[in-house]
Amino acid sequence: MLQTVEQETGASPQWSIIWLHGLGADGHDFAPIVPELVRPHWPALRFVFPHASVRPITINGGVPMRGWYDIVGMDFRSRADMAGVHASVAELDALIAREVERGVAADHIFLAGFSQGGAVILTAALTRTAPLAGLIALSTYLPEADTARRADDAVDAPVFMAHGSGDPVIPQAVGAHSAQALRDAGLDVQWHSYPMAHQVCAEEIQALGDWLQQRLRVA
Repeated sequence: MLQTVEQETGASPQWSIIWLHGLGADGHDFAPIVPELVRPHWPALRFVFPHASVRPITINGGVPMRGWYDIVGMDFRSRADMAGVHASVAELDALIAREVERGVAADHIFLAGFSQGGAVILTAALTRTAPLAGLIALSTYLPEADTARRADDAVDAPVFMAHGSGDPVIPQAVGAHSAQALRDAGLDVQWHSYPMAHQVCAEEIQALGDWLQQRLRVA
């Protein structure tokens, strides 16, 4: 089981958000977003921020760093080490199972990810057969989007995607292409674009809060 940073917004949470960081970061990276995102009248949430394993990253000269998979080249059609992606999906499945064991229903679990982390959760969405509350994919893409296929028994889950129009790491066109590939696979994708680089912004957090509020079943 991956080590995690956790925050609970109230006692006995019945909702969880498992949030995967980007390349070279760790589970602490998005923990500060919690007070900016959560609204006072929401039910108690458990935020789970796992640390990715340390691995050599080919595109960075083989330097070891925290990453969900190796990046082997510049071409987004083939840059992701898919064996590493699927290994991280399996680690994510273990985190989901632990939340279920802790009393959170599967359809009360959100998966979130930034950059590399988002690539993992979007890949998971194509094969997951147990329910989810939704997916949050920020400044990211679907690996091998042109050939990715959704399993026949994969569950439907709403997807919130947001991207920066000036992103120099993952160009917005790559993210938008991934969003369309997910729609073509039958997923309900809500797309947002912001005038920013490879980051998050206040307007994005506000829109994500609105999207979450609808799915947390609160007015």
